[in-house]
Order: sequence, then structure tokens, then C-alpha cells
Amino acid sequence: MQNEYNYAIGLMSGTSLDGVDIVYVKFENDFKKNEIIHCKTYDYDTSWKKKLQQAFFLKTDELNKLDVVYGQFLGNKVNEFLKEYDVKNVDFIASHGHTIFHEPDKGITLQIGNGQEIANVTGFKVICDFRSQDVALGGQGAPLVPIGDELLFSEYNYCINLGGFANVSFKEDDKRIAFDISPVNIVMNFYANKLGLAFDKNGEIASKGTVNTKLLNELNALAYYKEKAPKSLGVEWVNEQVFPIINNLETNISNILRTFVEHVAVQITNNLIADKTVLFTGGGVFNSFLINRIKEISSNIVVIPNREVIDFKEAYIFAFLGLLRLQGKNNCLCSVTGASKDHSSGVIFKPMS
Repeated sequence: MQNEYNYAIGLMSGTSLDGVDIVYVKFENDFKKNEIIHCKTYDYDTSWKKKLQQAFFLKTDELNKLDVVYGQFLGNKVNEFLKEYDVKNVDFIASHGHTIFHEPDKGITLQIGNGQEIANVTGFKVICDFRSQDVALGGQGAPLVPIGDELLFSEYNYCINLGGFANVSFKEDDKRIAFDISPVNIVMNFYANKLGLAFDKNGEIASKGTVNTKLLNELNALAYYKEKAPKSLGVEWVNEQVFPIINNLETNISNILRTFVEHVAVQITNNLIADKTVLFTGGGVFNSFLINRIKEISSNIVVIPNREVIDFKEAYIFAFLGLLRLQGKNNCLCSVTGASKDHSSGVIFKPMS
């Protein structure tokens, strides 16, 4: 490693199967000055989407083969990225992998993307499998991003990601707290899809609708919002709790989207102390109508970073998790995951000749 800087590649593949996010990052040793130098998302083709979608149903030996092949695929994508951006200096690669199983209450979590294969294909040291150790220590193996919020984005009182769900990370009584606030795109995209759209661009459809007060009140009254952290949301909860309420009380999609935007803005505001700075990232940031509603009903200072941080914050932080692992520093926080202790997680692989 360099004396003054650490140069890393971060890899992230989310459940949405949009593609593989790759970032090239420069970290200063004291983490005060860090920089995303290059970043790109490599879309999955139809074949890889199908393989990853069906991986859940594979037998053990088939899954092991896919783990190897997917690791080779990731290694080749890294090489493509390095060539495209003419990157020469790399100290290590940190890979989240692609999650196939995650049932931490049963002690199960699996992210494929064989680290040894990535190392062999690229010729660089690889850190991966960040979740297993936390699950073995009684934790949820998630969320892992808050350590990055703590050390890389400490100037903000809150960090909120607006993805399928809105999740928040903040410091309270000297501990990092993180949890899911409410559904966001998982609901709004569902209704936009009914109009033949991938999503409601800029919240334009929502902006033309009317708030259904009864629907808004019932959504805000859901029991989850009264529960204390740690807590998290999943697709099953949305199917069981949210969609039935909406479908029972409103049929006009514009009104549904308008009401749900209001619901999200209310729930986010309910979880913030007034007049604090809030960093927003994730795809939901591009829903300008939603962001404006948050600004209008909240007295907080809303901060929208540059496009690289909005889109690549997770890959960036996984690169950081790899750096902390190599330095033997804690990268999993028990206050967030529920594990028995803070710990340094991740398996290290070196290229084999």
C-alpha cells in the first residue's frame, strides 16, 4: 500500500439487478480527504439477469459453480473498467458480491462472486464476504453502510438513502443507529409500472394528483412506524401491509402517487430532529417533487451531493469496508446489526499464480 494514499476498487450488485457498480477511489490514511476518481455501472445482459434471478433455486453444487463463474465475470468487468479508465495503481478490490440468501435469524447469508476468482482474474488482492461473520456473531449482517456514514460523512447529522426503501443512519448517545424508515420506490415504481413507465420521472405524475387524506392517515398509522430500532422492512411487509390499504382506498394512480409522496415525506420528517443537516442519496433523490415536499414540511437542511455520491455511495463504502478490514479496524457496528460486538469483517484473497 502507499504511505499516504490507498487506491481501491469497490464492487456492488444490488437486488434490483440493474448491474454492477464499480468505483475507483483514493483514500487518505486518516480518511479526511477521499475521492471517487472513476465510476461506472455495467448493466447485466438478459442471460446474467436470468442466472441471478434463478440462483435461489439452484442445488448446492450448481450454486458453487455459479459462484465461481460469477467471480470470473466480476473480475473481467474490473479488468474492463481498469482498461477503460487507464487505471494503473490499485491496492485492493472490495466486493459486496450478489446476495442469493439472507436469513440472518436462521444464521444464513450468502453473497456469490468468488473472491479467489476475482483475485486470480485481476491479479489484485480481494476482500469480500462482509456479512457472514456478523451473522455468526448473532447480527443481521446488515446494514453495513453506516460505518461509512460515521467516518466518511460525519459532517452530516443524518444520512438517508432513498431506494426501494428509505433508510437512515445517525449518531445518538455516542452510538450509530440505523434503520428503515418507510417504503419509497418499491411502492411508487409499482404504480408507475401500471402506466407503462419504469418510474415517475421527477414525480411529475404525483405532482398532478390529490392527497387522499383517509389513505394517508391509514398509512401513517401502520404499527411499524411506532416500533423502535433496530428494525427493517422487506417486500413481504409491503405486500401484506401497504398494497391492501392503497388498493382498498384509492384507484387513481396519480392520487396514489401523490399520497404516497406525502406519506414518505411525513415519515422521514418524523424521524429527524429539527434544523439538522441531512445528506440524501439513492435513486429517489431524482424525484424532485418528493425532495421538495421533504423540504417544505421539514425544517432540516437538505443536502444533495454530486451524482457520483448519489449513485455510487454503496460501492464507495464497500471499498472503505475493505480498507478497514486490511487495517484490522472495525467495519461492522453491533449497535446497527445487533451482533454481540463490533468487529472487523471480510475474507481476504490473494492472487494464485
